[in-house]
Amino acid sequence: MEFLQVNLVSCFLLLCFRTLSVYSRLFSPVDNYLIDCGSAAVSTIDNRRFVGDLSGNDSPLSFSGRSISIRNENPVPGLAPVYRTVRIFRSPSKYAFPIRDKGTHMVRLHFNSFNSPGFDLGDAQFHVLVDEFIVLSNFSRVRSENPRIMEYLIRVDAEKLVIMFVPTEKSKFAFVNAIEVISAPKDLVPDTAQYVSSKNVVDFDGLSNQALEVVYRLNVGGPKVTPFNDSLWRTWMPDGKFFKPNYASQRLYFGGRIKYQRGGASREVGPDNMYNSARLIKSKNASVPMVNMTWQFPVIGGYKYLVRMHFCDIASISIGLLYFNVYVNGHLAYADLDLSGITGLLASPFYADFVVDEDSLGALSVNIGPSNKSIPYVVDGILNGIEIFRLNNSHNSLDGEDCAGFVLKNWSRGNSGLFLTLVAAICIVLSISLLIRRRIVGSGDSFPWSRLPVDISDHHVKISGLHSESK
Repeated sequence: MEFLQVNLVSCFLLLCFRTLSVYSRLFSPVDNYLIDCGSAAVSTIDNRRFVGDLSGNDSPLSFSGRSISIRNENPVPGLAPVYRTVRIFRSPSKYAFPIRDKGTHMVRLHFNSFNSPGFDLGDAQFHVLVDEFIVLSNFSRVRSENPRIMEYLIRVDAEKLVIMFVPTEKSKFAFVNAIEVISAPKDLVPDTAQYVSSKNVVDFDGLSNQALEVVYRLNVGGPKVTPFNDSLWRTWMPDGKFFKPNYASQRLYFGGRIKYQRGGASREVGPDNMYNSARLIKSKNASVPMVNMTWQFPVIGGYKYLVRMHFCDIASISIGLLYFNVYVNGHLAYADLDLSGITGLLASPFYADFVVDEDSLGALSVNIGPSNKSIPYVVDGILNGIEIFRLNNSHNSLDGEDCAGFVLKNWSRGNSGLFLTLVAAICIVLSISLLIRRRIVGSGDSFPWSRLPVDISDHHVKISGLHSESK
């Protein structure tokens, strides 16, 4: 009995030690702004504290512009607290976030519409600028049932990061419910990826200087991963909507430990819950199934895309058995990929970055399949996660062909007629007020007057005046 108690205590202490060691490795960003817009309170989501932008002057955040804050008095049950308040902008307005840690920052914008007296947020249409990049253009149609979170990776080398909201002439107002600005881990966005085309695969340099928008983030073969289970508070959606089923593929769930290694993929690059699941191709007889696993994604034309694939061999029984090919848009991106040859271990994560253009049909495809080195009776292909990011175009835009300067100039031009009308109205009102005032002042200073009688001599007038003065 005493031996059992000792073992139980030892197991408990070991569990505590592992838990503490995991928490000690949690990412702690230098810049970590979580703003509940239009609120004076503190809201908690997934153990994260969002501070209201009306909470006082103790925050280093600075805000400027004409705006009002509104609270939703009838929120949808279960809706997160940050979506119950909103800040509305009637003119170009901005938040400025002091930056201590130069480099890539994660920027998340939260939107959820609701009706209030004088405003139907579903009618809003506006642009959003992050520093010199346009991240949203003519953004609209935000539904109250499904809050939208737009996520970006922006490099910041200045002392401040500025987020500006510019209403369009159509709606005359913009809004936002919550903002996140978080300094990213240094290994999250490398400077070089592989550019894949029909001709060849070459280096794509300067990736870390691009603005990136998160378009898709999928947990392949597994369930949804929530921000609570991700060290960078990301959401990983199931891949079923984009996966093309075939007879040779199967899902796999892994209950063991993911072995992160120094210099390899970290927990910030991908969480355990993503690497713990996968889809794979496995030989069931002496022949290798010559079939690919395929995912297809609708994308917007006119941009380059970063495709990040996450791999972790959680299926093989030994190293040196898994070989497969990787394709992007039907082009061979990586031949004879040998995960254990790269990591030296099983269950150790690895990721590969590829930059591609969308195909002629406005889609992007990812394929995993056996290679010439694949072996019968073992796993012949595996994929754990997919992320797809849109890169800014030549106009520094992630949404359209306009540049930031044009958007601001166009707003001024579009509102110049209204400005001149207001000026003219003010001038007319001032003119009428001045005329009325002159008449009132003139009537107050006048007095009744009548001519002197003609039979009164000047001498009499002088005498009368002296008598009046003597009184």
